[in-house]
Amino acid sequence: MRLLVIGGGWFVGRAIVAAANGAGHEVTVFNRGRTPVELPASVRHVRGDRERESDLRRLAGAGPWDAAIDVPGVVPAQVRDAARHLATVVGQYMFVSTVSAYRDWPAVAVSEESTLHDAAPDANPDDWAWGTGVYGPLKAGAEAAVRREVGVERATIVRPGVILGPYEYGGRLTWWLRRAVRGGRIVAPGSPHRPIRPVDVRDLAAFIVKLAENGVPGVFNVAGPPGRDTFGDFLTACLTATGDRGTVTWVDDKWLQTHGVREWVELPLWRTAPGTWAIDTGRAGEAGLSCRPLRQTVSDTWSWMAAGGQPVELARQSMHGLDPERETALLAAWDEFLRNQR
Repeated sequence: MRLLVIGGGWFVGRAIVAAANGAGHEVTVFNRGRTPVELPASVRHVRGDRERESDLRRLAGAGPWDAAIDVPGVVPAQVRDAARHLATVVGQYMFVSTVSAYRDWPAVAVSEESTLHDAAPDANPDDWAWGTGVYGPLKAGAEAAVRREVGVERATIVRPGVILGPYEYGGRLTWWLRRAVRGGRIVAPGSPHRPIRPVDVRDLAAFIVKLAENGVPGVFNVAGPPGRDTFGDFLTACLTATGDRGTVTWVDDKWLQTHGVREWVELPLWRTAPGTWAIDTGRAGEAGLSCRPLRQTVSDTWSWMAAGGQPVELARQSMHGLDPERETALLAAWDEFLRNQR
């Protein structure tokens, strides 16, 4: 197949390029070329900025492709313009969205039929930032733009939850691994039995390529297998991968909340909302999603980090993690709380 990957240089896009190239497909990558990335020799690189109409016209002239995979699109107007210019030169337009597009996530469980945020397919904010609550609505608007420009029968929308693995730039797994390396007592949130369902970036990429190969339209939620992994499994894998330097102290959810510890941010992957990991992925499973063991994701990510791997630098990384002095203070306060309970 001839596949176009918009993005292709950071994390998910990089994994999609590797999966598609490894499967023997003819891959073209379209991006600005600002991030140093070693693309396989067989991959064609078209440099350009999706915000420039002239670059989109030039990209369309490099087609046709069986499918375009839009990885980094967030702003609806920018996704709209790309889909509009490529509509006549691609068979299928695939858009990597997010479970944050659901209006009621993470408060409740979600399926592909759950209500999305109200969003405009032509929205074009001058600026946006992580943590401001606009990411999900913007992605929902971008989805609407794709469906309008190419038609629902040619649109494939993939809505992943938490994505982990080598080259991760969000600072979730990478923070926990660095914390495990530092050793000592580690604050762990809630219970080791809390289920979590992150997906390995390479498994997400392989699934997206499979959907492209089969020409499958529609919407697919993507997360790890239900009932398989727990937060305890995750932290054990982090400690094992890095040499078992630390010990875990499990601290009550409500106590952490009372002490102002920010969920999802200061302790990455910790969220008490009941729908956080309650994501219906049955449709993706039927379409061929396969997930490797979580411990392999953790181990491979640490191997990449230990070999000098560095993620793309973004402000988002600084959002995640608990300050060491704050963690020490929390542990002392938790110990005192337990003593007073006796």
